[in-house]
Amino acid sequence: MIIKDKTVMEDDWQVLRLAEGETAESVAVPVGKVIVPLKVWQAQRATLQARTELGVWLASDERAEELQTELDKFALIAVDFPKFADGRGYSIAYHLRARFAYQGELRAIGDVLRDQMFYMQRVGFNSYAPRADKDIQAALKGLSDFSLTYQASADEAQPLFRRVARGA
Repeated sequence: MIIKDKTVMEDDWQVLRLAEGETAESVAVPVGKVIVPLKVWQAQRATLQARTELGVWLASDERAEELQTELDKFALIAVDFPKFADGRGYSIAYHLRARFAYQGELRAIGDVLRDQMFYMQRVGFNSYAPRADKDIQAALKGLSDFSLTYQASADEAQPLFRRVARGA
């Protein structure tokens, strides 16, 4: 199950992760809707680019700039959060939305918890694959933890002081 656009739904995508001993060049990419690691995309671009239902995922130590000229080739882009405390994925998402104007599905995968989701939404994520050991309905509530934000971000270009009418 995933959360997409604030709705819980079945996940029809498979996330490909390399097993021990597999390489980006040699791994077999299954048929169907699959999200491949950036390294697999780079190694197998010639065969994968013909697929219409292909996604790519970025590790937290990879850069959004590596996909800058190829964003239109993917049905979705995912960002992996290897652990709760690793915040680099927020920057990746923000760059995809704000700097490169990516409009497609942007999914958070990995160690995704309820407490993070409101802030993930702020930087541009619209799809979330919460950890399997967590209640997805509780995670969904995390998207509406706050009703007002002070700072500008991918979801609101103006900070609060610019959005509020001030009396003389």
